[in-house]
Amino acid sequence: MLEENNNQSHFHDNNNINSRATNLRDEYHHIFNASNSGNRLSDNINKKFNNKKIQVFHLRISKSKLLRYFNAFLEFWRFIFYCIGVIVQRFYYLAFGWPEKSLSTDIALITGGGNGLGRLLALRLCKMGAKIVIWDINKAGINKTVQMLEELGGYCKGYVVDISKREEVYKAAEDVKRDVGDINLLINNAGVVSGFNLLDTPDHLIERSFNVNVVAHFWTTKAFLPKMIENENGHIVTIASMAGHVGINKLVDYSASKFAAVGFDEALRLELEVLGHNNIKTTCICPFFIQQTGMFDNVWARWVSTLNPNEVADRIIIAIKRNEKLAIIPSFLRGLLILKWATPLACASAFLKCIVPDAAPQSRPQKSILNMATNAAITSRVNVMSTFKDNLSPLTNASSLLIQRSSSLGERVL
Repeated sequence: MLEENNNQSHFHDNNNINSRATNLRDEYHHIFNASNSGNRLSDNINKKFNNKKIQVFHLRISKSKLLRYFNAFLEFWRFIFYCIGVIVQRFYYLAFGWPEKSLSTDIALITGGGNGLGRLLALRLCKMGAKIVIWDINKAGINKTVQMLEELGGYCKGYVVDISKREEVYKAAEDVKRDVGDINLLINNAGVVSGFNLLDTPDHLIERSFNVNVVAHFWTTKAFLPKMIENENGHIVTIASMAGHVGINKLVDYSASKFAAVGFDEALRLELEVLGHNNIKTTCICPFFIQQTGMFDNVWARWVSTLNPNEVADRIIIAIKRNEKLAIIPSFLRGLLILKWATPLACASAFLKCIVPDAAPQSRPQKSILNMATNAAITSRVNVMSTFKDNLSPLTNASSLLIQRSSSLGERVL
């Protein structure tokens, strides 16, 4: 009986254990299911939140795109109205006259002012009352220019400077600031030309063409531009060439350097405008071939006459007084430049060969590149001497303003 009671006790204990295990299992499943439903709820919330974030992000992107499109739209119409205003202003000036600034208080520096076009510009500026500073490599030419300007009652000071050498430019600039004052009219006039076919041109003349015709502009501009900006008054004039817009036979190095000079002026002007230095003006002068300057006196040109240097000097002064950005001389060549890009390049090349059959008739083709230097030296002496012998007739008398320089091998200088 005792044993039977014990068996019943064990049976009840087992039942209790099983029921407790079942309860624990049910509780575990309930918790597990609740946890899974919570995770699913959390996942749903996260998904909805992420979708909301994506929608907000897309909304922001669409707003930024819309803003960009709107700004582009405004910029476009601002550009259109600006162009219309400039065109209307241009017609107004053509009808009623251009406003011209006074140059009487300017201090002008002219590179290559020892003869030719540089001297003619110095004479005109001096008559207007400007102080003149002359840079040149020829001391005799400098002295002659200074003497002529002083006889007119003007102020002129000359310095012997090789503008192709950066150190000389910076040193001379400091001397000018100390002796004369701050330059506010810089005329980069000096230039050289070789006048040979490319393969007949010595390497040092190619380097010289670039150093004088364009690289020197960087040194002179960097020397005087800071003070112009500080004083909020300045004008930088680049004497380039029509050869800076079109290529010419026997002027590969010269034309390439003048292309660079035109680009220098345009890029500098845009940079000054972007920086807000609107009081600093730039002017690029692009004349056709000029007579009696020692550079293109013997050029063979047809259809378009070579230019009188006095007329070119007068036109340059007018362009400076009007703050013109670009002056093409003669002005009708501007239309021909449009035709260059409006017609096939083959047509433009044929036209250029008709206008300028030979830019340097006296430079004869060399038989071989090996004897290039010797032949170039002979040709140089012929070119330089014949140029100055043929130009003893009056220029106003401009030819009397021509001073023979000590040129480099094969080089003719302005």
